[in-house]
Amino acid sequence: MTPAILLARKAKIVHRVHEYSHDPASESYGLEAAEKLGVEPQRVFKTLVVSLDGKNLAVAVIPVSALLSMKAVAKAAGAKKAVMANPMDVERSTGYVLGGVSPLGQKKRLPTLVDTSLRELATVYVSAGRRGLEIELSPQDLIKLTQGVLADLCQ
Repeated sequence: MTPAILLARKAKIVHRVHEYSHDPASESYGLEAAEKLGVEPQRVFKTLVVSLDGKNLAVAVIPVSALLSMKAVAKAAGAKKAVMANPMDVERSTGYVLGGVSPLGQKKRLPTLVDTSLRELATVYVSAGRRGLEIELSPQDLIKLTQGVLADLCQ
């Protein structure tokens, strides 16, 4: 049981947990999840942690088939510059390993930005806290549980 699943249960939101056999040789954890679960890639979202102005960390949640726009995430977060966070800082602040970072149940709650593309979807999939484990929930519940802010984040 991961902190992400525990958070969803505690909040009493409707969700489903999906498990699949993760291939360590996979080049994209998110695209692997979409393929193995038989889900369109635009419904599977990846959790990326960025460093804002070299001072603070923030989370960007975008479709696995998309690329994050650093300019867009910086603007949405009210920062001048955004870069991908140091992997050790990501694991330390979230409590999750890379490839299994969930936007839910992080050790330290980080400001979260979620791409607006999820508005058209009935449910979305995000990491449930480890490689090979996804949680499916409504976009509204994802926003609520992460206290996320909607923004256009993709290139």
